[in-house]
Amino acid sequence: MSNNHFELLSMPASREPASLLAVDRTVSEIRRGRMVAIRGGGGIAILAQAAEAITPEALDDMKSHSHSAPVLAVTARRAAVLGLAETVGKIVTLSTEREMTAKIIRDLADPLSENPLSEEARASLTVTVRETPTYDCESAAVALTKIARLLPAAVTAEIADPTADDLASWAARHDFLLVDAGDIFQYDNTQARTLSAVSSARVPLLNTENTRIIAFRPIDGGLEHLAIVIGEPDGSEPVLTRLHSECFTGDLLGSLRCDCGDQLQGATKEIAEQGSGVLLYLAQEGRGIGLVNKLRAYELQDRGFDTMDANEQLGFDADERVYLPAAKILRLLGFERVRLMTNNPDKVSALANCGIKVEERVAHTFPSNEHNESYLRTKAARGGHIF
Repeated sequence: MSNNHFELLSMPASREPASLLAVDRTVSEIRRGRMVAIRGGGGIAILAQAAEAITPEALDDMKSHSHSAPVLAVTARRAAVLGLAETVGKIVTLSTEREMTAKIIRDLADPLSENPLSEEARASLTVTVRETPTYDCESAAVALTKIARLLPAAVTAEIADPTADDLASWAARHDFLLVDAGDIFQYDNTQARTLSAVSSARVPLLNTENTRIIAFRPIDGGLEHLAIVIGEPDGSEPVLTRLHSECFTGDLLGSLRCDCGDQLQGATKEIAEQGSGVLLYLAQEGRGIGLVNKLRAYELQDRGFDTMDANEQLGFDADERVYLPAAKILRLLGFERVRLMTNNPDKVSALANCGIKVEERVAHTFPSNEHNESYLRTKAARGGHIF
């Protein structure tokens, strides 16, 4: 959950809008099932498409335009659960001795594939695994699918067309959006750095009438994060703070599969009783994998996987959240020191890594029910949560 690697990459503030715009446009393209061009270092560039959107026609187009054979880039976690590789890196590419078909790609990328490969068929595949460097084009392609809240897998092909010596012109001729790999890797940091308050209103709540909600939006017009400020917190003292990741199913629908709704309501009540504080409502559904992927994880849980194994079956880390936006918003509000309401020690260290001093961890637990008992046990046993 460390965010430090983003800080290693610097970017002039004047270039931030162009960087975010380039990534946002390619996210839109890849969500529509289209190919994009990604430019990396050393003159290397690739075409990339989300694995979950691949079709036989798209594969043919990729081969035709790139002049090279497509491969499947997946996370090391996905490769491990498939029994194909155990690597120290984050991304691997998979290629097969016989033709890599759209069906094989979907079956390798998606644990919920409608017609998965049988064990016998999978065993018959001759799969070549190549571990990729941390910041190469294939890693950028998978990172782009994560930003797009798709399955973390991409079909890629190195651009070997001899007419692509001027890559920007080549991409324009073929109607491909072009993005630099570095802009993708810096996206979370750049978004967080450009957050600003865009709206504010008094919103009396059930547990506290003296409440103001402030919306923060990055310069690219991306998803807003909300600060729910209760009472009049004093920035000269550690502020009682809750970082709450949005949960459509738990917060809005009252799902019993998690404890999110209880945590949200309980936090506003506790802050009100303490007199003042802030709850940050962060746009990072499903521990950062998005609502659609969270629903996929729920289906995998119904098939016998625990909450963390389900995420890893999909190819994600157990927790994909980034806390740079939370730290930025706290600073914009004038808060540098907090008393953090959480049962997750990793949140304490993650926020501290972003420069916010956590003076105290305040316990924040609620009774389980028959639907979330296993979920909470897993968080305690495997995630280190304290109950």
